[in-house]
Amino acid sequence: MDLIAVRTFVTAVDAGQFQEAAANLSITPQAVSKRIAVLEKDLGVQLFSRTARGARLTIDGQAFLPYARALLQAEERAAASVRPGRRALRVDVIGRRLSLAGLLRDFHRAYPETDLDVVTLFDCDTAIAAVRSGAIDATFRAVTMPGRQLPDGIEATPVFDEPLHLFTGPAHEFAAARAIAPAQLAGCRIWMPGNMPGTEWAAYYDELAAAFGLTIDPVGPDFGIEPLLDTIAGSSTLATFVSEQTPLVWPAGHDLRRIPLHDPTPVYPHSLIWRTDNPHPALTALRNHLTSAYPGRPDSGIWTPKWAW
Repeated sequence: MDLIAVRTFVTAVDAGQFQEAAANLSITPQAVSKRIAVLEKDLGVQLFSRTARGARLTIDGQAFLPYARALLQAEERAAASVRPGRRALRVDVIGRRLSLAGLLRDFHRAYPETDLDVVTLFDCDTAIAAVRSGAIDATFRAVTMPGRQLPDGIEATPVFDEPLHLFTGPAHEFAAARAIAPAQLAGCRIWMPGNMPGTEWAAYYDELAAAFGLTIDPVGPDFGIEPLLDTIAGSSTLATFVSEQTPLVWPAGHDLRRIPLHDPTPVYPHSLIWRTDNPHPALTALRNHLTSAYPGRPDSGIWTPKWAW
């Protein structure tokens, strides 16, 4: 449908006469009449009844009017969705319940005028492909996995190193510990059913396991965090890892324990990845906000894979 003709129709209705509509649109009254005639022909109905006193909406014109207004509103929303500085900044996080979502909330508190569209893609390959295609503006990921090179035009910078905690039930051998060293976990079974082969987080935990002699057990369906907590709470042998700032709530009867890891502290390395030619002004604000808050990675006291940025 010709939206110019639709806009002319709505303007004529609001103005009350074709001559005033023509003045509002900076065209001639004859052009207004011609546009509306074309619209009427396309619709197959008469929208105005012409009389000596002017034009008056027909019943069909009255029925069409709210939809015509909706069409123009949809056109404006469509244009605004890609207008520089107006489109929501689209950012991928691994999970909405993880700490990265908290980083975005902090950014939004600092820049409340910025619209955010938060999505959750599966793995690093999918996320980088979405950044490259322009489907998203940025993603938070651990890069690079062994042997990975970022495509041309894609950049990444470290923005957040998150310490890990051991998560156990009350009967686990380390349940009463205030802190433990990763080396003390040698031989322990760490149950992580969400560790999918080929993902960046599986590569991270596989290397952690190799470095400290523990076992990452990904066996079993991943039913989500609540069933995982139920199982850990009732086990004397199973434990899992959670990030320090991941918010978790569990029933009081579970008596679960979060135990910090030290000497060294394993940290999960999050980087922000974006396309260098992306002109979205909020992307620059997000990068500056995150990099200014990032203290840098210390030279000692932490562990992270050698391949991690």
